Amino acid sequence: MSTNSDSANIVNVICMKWGDKFGPEYVNRLYGMVARNLTLDFRFICFTEVPGGIRPEVEIQPLPELDIPAGLPERGWMKLTLYAENLGNLSGPTLFLDLDVVIVGSIDCLFEYEAEFAIIHDKHRPARMIGNSSVFRFEIGRYPHILKNFTDNFVEIRKQFRHEQAYLSSEIRKLGVLKFWPDEWCPSFKYHCVPSWPKSWFQTPRIPADSRVIVFHGNPNPPDALIGKSGKWWRRIRPSPWLEKYWTE
Repeated sequence: MSTNSDSANIVNVICMKWGDKFGPEYVNRLYGMVARNLTLDFRFICFTEVPGGIRPEVEIQPLPELDIPAGLPERGWMKLTLYAENLGNLSGPTLFLDLDVVIVGSIDCLFEYEAEFAIIHDKHRPARMIGNSSVFRFEIGRYPHILKNFTDNFVEIRKQFRHEQAYLSSEIRKLGVLKFWPDEWCPSFKYHCVPSWPKSWFQTPRIPADSRVIVFHGNPNPPDALIGKSGKWWRRIRPSPWLEKYWTE
């Protein structure tokens, strides 16, 4: 984090780590990628209940509590706590990044893009107005009703929406401020980097032109993609050695 600007000019980059799916190395690598690809002065904050092993440049804040029944399928509901009215005493423009994204180009544009709220367009269902919340930008404290409505009406919302990003997209769309990043900025690894079958058997996954953040959802994750392990016995992908250049501390 640079320190040569006043606090009013500092942007926030935040991530969340809960449970044991991702180790501290994911946070450490994410910080490294941001530091190499963002020229703006920034604070990097990780909300987590397990801070051990995270590099000292990362600001640790407690994982916000979410009052929902335990043992539910993981649907990203915890991300909705980011819309609390006074999240971590933070304010200003804030970029959220999932822990398993890989940054491959400058991300200054993610703060410069003209939008009140910007998010990835879900590549799996492009005809629908649903965002993929692996990468989104918002103003902290601007949408407290999203979290309050969710906690007040959790049972009904869960019946209507399968996961957090569908609910979030619906609420932001009601406000008339839902805007998607340009498609080329945040490609999906498995949909846009991996060649279609049968070319995936003999062609190496590539970085699409003008990519900024490559998104990994489902399988594979970055370390598996690096060695060509798809996570599915019927889906063959070749190793992506270029990931080693980007996915590093």
